Parts: sequence; structure tokens; C-alpha cells
Amino acid sequence: MSEERKTLEQRAQMTDLERLRHSASHVLATAILKIWPEAQFAAGPPVENGFYYDIDLPHRISPDDFEKIEAEMKKEVKANHPFEKIEVSRDEALELGKQGRLAALGERQEPSKFKLDIIENIPSDEKISLYRNGEFIDLCAGPHVNHTGDIGAFKLTNVASAYYKGDEANPQLQRVYGTAFKTRKELDDYFAMLEEAKKRDHRKLGRELELFVFDDDVGPGLPMFLPRGAVIAEELEKLAKETEFAAGYQRVRTPHIARESLYLKSGHLPYYAESMFPPMELRREDDEFENKRKRFDELQLIVDSKRESPDEYSEFKQLQHELLESDKYYLKAMNCPHHHKLFASIPRSYRDLPLRMAEYGTCYRYEKSGELFGLMRVRSLQMNDAHLYMTPQQFETEFNAVNEMYLNYFKLFGIDKYLMRFSTHDPAKLGQKFVDEPELWKKTEEMTRNVLKNSGINYVEVPNEAAFYGPKIDVQAWSVIGREFSIATNQVDFAQPRNFDLRYKDRDNIDKIPICIHRAPLGTHERFIGFLVEHYAGNFPLWLSPEQVRILTIGDDSKLLDYARSVLNELRAYQVRAEIDDGTDKINGKIQRAEQMKVHTMFVIGKRDMEANAVSVRVHGKGNLGAKPRAEAIAEILQSIRERHA
Repeated sequence: MSEERKTLEQRAQMTDLERLRHSASHVLATAILKIWPEAQFAAGPPVENGFYYDIDLPHRISPDDFEKIEAEMKKEVKANHPFEKIEVSRDEALELGKQGRLAALGERQEPSKFKLDIIENIPSDEKISLYRNGEFIDLCAGPHVNHTGDIGAFKLTNVASAYYKGDEANPQLQRVYGTAFKTRKELDDYFAMLEEAKKRDHRKLGRELELFVFDDDVGPGLPMFLPRGAVIAEELEKLAKETEFAAGYQRVRTPHIARESLYLKSGHLPYYAESMFPPMELRREDDEFENKRKRFDELQLIVDSKRESPDEYSEFKQLQHELLESDKYYLKAMNCPHHHKLFASIPRSYRDLPLRMAEYGTCYRYEKSGELFGLMRVRSLQMNDAHLYMTPQQFETEFNAVNEMYLNYFKLFGIDKYLMRFSTHDPAKLGQKFVDEPELWKKTEEMTRNVLKNSGINYVEVPNEAAFYGPKIDVQAWSVIGREFSIATNQVDFAQPRNFDLRYKDRDNIDKIPICIHRAPLGTHERFIGFLVEHYAGNFPLWLSPEQVRILTIGDDSKLLDYARSVLNELRAYQVRAEIDDGTDKINGKIQRAEQMKVHTMFVIGKRDMEANAVSVRVHGKGNLGAKPRAEAIAEILQSIRERHA
């Protein structure tokens, strides 16, 4: 899939930090040219955590080169050159490119080949500009900081290979990454966060805590949850079901596959085809099919004996064609088409609305191998999905209720920093990337924008990133160490209800088309569990902990073991996930094993605890809390689980 060039409108919305990083990419190019004057440059944008520049260079850049590149960058920053914007005509830009002057320190024998290609693809009505810092001139629409000295603190981070414009048919370039901040402290804090993130990496902790595995025979991107990981998924599903029941949702269940016709009707084919697994072709099997097959076998004998009439031969060829026909089925990549069919299965009235259908549906999406990443990017996912059908008058109330559900979940999981990314369409891409309904796009985007403004929710508007059938909101959340995650989505849909001819009778008995909201506050099990593993560093709250209580015995006296097992049985009778370590090794070893597996609570039981009908309580990360009466300790465990304490 090709990389899309930002519009001038998108560039104008760059944050101060993005401008700083964009400027740092120009300084990077300047420095590389000082060392390797023959370097050719493609694109150098700011990205989520820094910046990069794509480079065509015979020398293979490695981290060993970073020190000398950074030294040249520091010289350019110290020179404090102004970033000067120069507007030129298309012909002037092309001439400079042919002279090798773009992304260069001066004219060169070799033309600026990538910049020439970029110029050819700039819309005819768009102004073309260059930016100069010192001797370096680049084709660029901006924006930038005022001077190179405003860049602050920066560091190169890594180098990778990347195809020009993200297309495998194009040349492979070297992509040099870096990051930049206004101050040295911000830069140091960022790298300290990365070090902490390595310790919290869900892939590492997932192995150590025995939560999930991947297997080559099962296939890449297809996670399997071990018992300890499955517990977390089940607790999240339980939370969602309780929350949604209280909010008036109804649960449904749908199959994992569907005919091609369903996705043609929904519009996912062809818009979403690249993200779907290839179809399965199934031959029809029914009475009519069986009768045709028998008749075909009879005609086959006649044809083989060369005794067929023209009509029999024509019938033979027609049956041969029909029997070879097959139905195409796709693995379910999304739940919405199935839910639309459920809505349509029963006559609906305005009295039935809003109708809220929920399902933890399993979906399958074909992510490219290079994009797979632990639980964060997978090919099999279980989604906290629901579809809400409503009248236009009910939209604001329902949309606000969904947002309130998000906020309640954030509070429960200790997510203090979040942002709603309100994604809208690009009118120039109607009928290509987006459904061709300009008035409905305008209406639903305005409705969504008004609700976000009126609710006071923290959001930013991002053009050209909507779903193909309507505007959407992607929820960005930050973990306790400041790492950003995309964890959930909320979409407004005006197109699919029309595609499926969904109807309800209004008060005047007139057919109307409902508005649909797609929402998934907890995202998918896979991504949300990956987020929680890193957010909590594997130290889950008691209600979510795979192993809530482990009983550790001191000694092997039979009466002591009987007492410990009675405590275990009592806990398990209350559905507490409790285990016992009643081996003969020393208590320090038992504690160490429990701590390594991040067991939330340990009940240490020795002779004195047994005689007092008590347990000694130890909590992971807090240490020994002392002895408590058995009934009190168990009651506290049950209350913490029931109330989902942090």
C-alpha cells in the first residue's frame, strides 16, 4: 500500500512538536550531505515518536555512523540558520530538480530524481514551495520552526529499509530515524520511558507469566491464550457484559464466515478487500445439486459412447458449467454486516429504538507479515463489538452514552491520559476511499463534531482517516509510563443501513433508515490485554489477576496441610482463583516463585496461623501485611474482587 502525501490542510495542523521534528529531518539531510554529497533524498516527515528521512546512498548507513551525523547536525543547529520559505512555479521546481538542486547543498550532475517524481504528483492547483536552511534547499510545503537553533535536543535512533512511497515495486531506500524534543530533559525522559517500556514489553511478560503463545504451525499473527491469559480475557468479557447489560444492550451470536454477497452488500468488498483473507470456494450441496449431478453422470456415459443428440450435448455442457460453479465464503473480518442482518430479520418500529446489539465476535484480518506485532497487530481478534441503531433524534444521547462508557472504563483501569481522534473524510476521494454520499458525510460529521464539543471530551480532528462508510473516533490512551496506544474505536455509519435497506416505522408509519453507531470501548481482547500487560507491568489488580491467591505452607505437618487446604477450598468455593504450594521446600523459595509469577496475594500459613484460625497476608509489591483472622482475610479478598478495586 502506497504512503499518502499530506495535504496542505493537514500540514497546517501540525503541532509545535511536529514542526520541530519536521525541521530536524531537514537538518539530518543537511548533515548527511556534508558527509556523503552524493546522497539522494525522498521524503522526510515527522512521525509519531520522531522523524525520518528516506535516503538513496551507496554507503550503507549503520548506527556506527550516527555519532558523526549527529556532530554535523549539531553544527547546523548551532549556526542557527533561518528556515526560509520560497514559493516557485512548477516549471521552476522541475528545473531545479533537473539541476540536482533539490534536497542538496548546491547544483549536482545527478538530477534530484525522487523530488522530480514528487513534483509530478503535486496537484495542479497546489502552490509549490521550497525551504532553505543554510546551503540546503528542499522541496517542502512546511511548516518549520523559525531557525535551526530552535530544534532543541535530538538523537538518531535507528536505520531500516523502506520502499519508495511504500510500494514494493519501487527502489528500496535507507530510512534513518531520529527523535527530537524542545529540551534535553524531555529527550532524556523519553529514552528513560523506552527503557522502562522494554521491561514492560507485553511479548516478554506474556512469555514469563505464561499468558499467551504464538506457534509456527498455527500461523503468524494467531495468538493462543494459555489458562492464565484466558482468565484475563474472560474477566474483561464479564466486565463488558455487566456494563452493557446495565446500559440496555442485548447479546447476539454470529458465525465466523459469510458469503461474498454479504460483504459486497456491506461495501467491505472492494473497499476492505486487502485486509480480508482470501475467499474459500465451496461447491453447492443440496437436493437440486444432487439431481443435477446424477443427470450429468447419465449424460457423461452417453457422451463417452458418442451417442448424444445435439440437445443432450448442450444440456451436458450446461450442467458441467453449473456443477463447477461454487460459492465464495470469507472469514469474518468484521461483525457489522451480520448484525445488520439481525436487525433486518424482524420488522422494526420506532418503539424498538434505540436497539443495541453486542457480541464479543471473533474476526480475522489479513495483516501483512511485517506489520504483525505481538498482541497489538494480529490476524485473529476477539472484539468488544456492538452496533446501536437509532433515530436521528436519539443520536446525541446514544453517542454521549458510549463516550461515558469509555470514560468509566478509563477510570477503572487507571487511564488518566487519553485522546479521541475524530477522523473525517476527504471530499476528493469520494467513490474511491469513501462512500460517495457527500451530503450524508457533511451531516454526520457535523453531528459527531457537535456532540464532542458539547461533551467537553478531549479530541482532535484528523482529515482523510474516516472509515469508508462514515466518520470515526479512534481512542488513544497512554499507559502509566507515558506510552501511547490505540485501544478502541467508535464509528458513525450512514452507508451500511442504506446498503442493507434497514428500515423502521416512524410515528406516522413511514419507513425510515436508522443511523448506526459501531463501538468497541475495550477494543479487542488481544490489543487491550497487550496494553494492560504493559500498563500494569504484569502486576494486575486482584480482580484481573490470573492467580489471585496462592497459599504457602510452612512445614509439612499433616494437620497444617489439612488447614491450608480447607482455606483453599473455601476460597475456590467463592470462585476465587486460588492455588496452593504445599511442597517441602523453604518458605523463602515459595515466596520467590509466587513473586516471579506476580501472584497478587499470598496467604502464608504456619503452625501459629493454624492455631489462631488465621493467615499471614503478603501482597505482591507491598510485602508482608501481617496476620489476619481467616474470615476477615477472605472477606477482604471477596470485596476487592467484587468491587474491582485498583
